Amino acid sequence: MAVYVHLPWCVAKCPYCDFNSHRAPRVLPERAYVDALLADWRFTATAEDRPITSVFIGGGTPSLFSAAAIGEILAALDAGPGLAADCEITLEANPGTTEYGRFVDLAAVGINRVSLGIQSFDTACLSRLGRIHGRAEALTAIDAVRSAGIDQLNCDLMFGLPGQDLAGGLADIDTLLAIDPGHISYYQLTLEPGTPFARHPPDRPDEDTIIDLYEAAAERLDAAGYTQYEVSAWGRNHVCRHNRHYWRFGDYLAIGAGAHAKCTGLDGRIARTARQRWPAGYMHSAGTPQAVVETRFLSTDDARFEALLNGLRLREGLSRTDYESRTGLLWADLQAHLAPAIEDGLVVCDEIGVRASPRGWYLLDSILSDLA
Repeated sequence: MAVYVHLPWCVAKCPYCDFNSHRAPRVLPERAYVDALLADWRFTATAEDRPITSVFIGGGTPSLFSAAAIGEILAALDAGPGLAADCEITLEANPGTTEYGRFVDLAAVGINRVSLGIQSFDTACLSRLGRIHGRAEALTAIDAVRSAGIDQLNCDLMFGLPGQDLAGGLADIDTLLAIDPGHISYYQLTLEPGTPFARHPPDRPDEDTIIDLYEAAAERLDAAGYTQYEVSAWGRNHVCRHNRHYWRFGDYLAIGAGAHAKCTGLDGRIARTARQRWPAGYMHSAGTPQAVVETRFLSTDDARFEALLNGLRLREGLSRTDYESRTGLLWADLQAHLAPAIEDGLVVCDEIGVRASPRGWYLLDSILSDLA
């Protein structure tokens, strides 16, 4: 079992972001929000007895909250059903919002993995993205995580940025590889519907430049010992257990404003739920059924497609054991469903599992569109 905790506030809302994040008030309602999370957890976890193998505290900008608040949340999770002895506990942090000595305090309350939203080391690019940090703050944040003794570090890096050329994009990769964080999430800037960037698109590199940049960056990552184990994830000294659990179609509980969960009931039905997205409404209703504003039970077709949507993101794909145990569906039926993609050489589906072929790996969007 995995757990996601959502802390929804940011200092400023980036123009490309479509996550459930909100500009922080002058005084953050930390106490009221933590109380809401604790009530939500008591309501959510009453029937759960599986140990928690990973926790991801995301946002928003969780590093706006004090280490004491984070520790209180983790203590509640540990009280029931309990954190596994080797539980991976990740906190997202943004370089522009962290008092760097706080990482020592975060490590003391149980944080053993940090995901830093670096995005770029080019201060001009960062400004065009609406980020509130620059190159110096990014480098300082990385040093602070390491100085705190947190040895599992992920750095997010984006490409295809406004004003970025091939040389600039590769300079970002070279800077990060020289730092060698151990895990890198490398993904292209996309213009998500409803965001300011979607309404007023910035000038970005052309498609050929983006392809050239990605291919050259991938070669450098590979040469530096980073293995691409998922579409946008590259690991050298670890993989992200929490995200891999998602991609393997595992169950997870979730608390916080707008948090989404996936759980399988004793009857085998898979439910996806969502909580109120507005922080005030969430804090008012947390701990009651009114906090859950959407419950959707997956049909057979939904379960099959969502398992593939997640599992094919992994280089290793989805094992037969995970597919059958987590969807309740027959392997033979999946093989029949995938027959056209198998015949086209895009997907491999054998007795071990299902995965994209080397050619299919670069055509995942097209494959999934055909399977929907």
